[in-house]
Amino acid sequence: MLDAARKLIDAEGDDFTTQELAAEAGVALQTFYRYFASKDELLLAVIGDAMSDAVERWSREAAELPDPLARLRYYLISTLERLGDGGNAAMPRFVVSTRWRLVRQFPTELAEAEKPFVDLVRAEVTAAIDAGLLNPPDPEWDSWFVTELVRSVYHYYAFAAYAEGELDVAKEQLWRFCLTALGGDTAQ
Repeated sequence: MLDAARKLIDAEGDDFTTQELAAEAGVALQTFYRYFASKDELLLAVIGDAMSDAVERWSREAAELPDPLARLRYYLISTLERLGDGGNAAMPRFVVSTRWRLVRQFPTELAEAEKPFVDLVRAEVTAAIDAGLLNPPDPEWDSWFVTELVRSVYHYYAFAAYAEGELDVAKEQLWRFCLTALGGDTAQ
């Protein structure tokens, strides 16, 4: 059902019915309601699944980077990559618009769905502190604030029209700001 939901989201955002989802997934409507109490619960699961998949992919891709600072930069910048790929903007826009609706209904569940990214960032911040590369005032809170800033930039660029190259500049400025906020050396 999650794969069917992703396919429908890519085609039309979240403007599909549970009947359309059941048909796309090849299941009875009763089967849908056996797993999800509502369409919003399904959408929450789609966001959580997408976040887990992205974190696993980023972890794999960054495994060969030389130090925790390089990995942290990769994670923060990679969140914005789908925005500039010239492809379908439906998924980023779905995530942004649906997230704000879901946070009112399921704040705890949404925070849990987004936790893998916060944990990924926190782990690299901790590793960079241990390596003497960062010195944030409050590693726990600062890691969370960094993820919220990244989310805000993602939300903006999911809908904003921007000039060619602007997103690349924004990525570098985002990294510089986060590095500074975390007590890193921007001269490197």
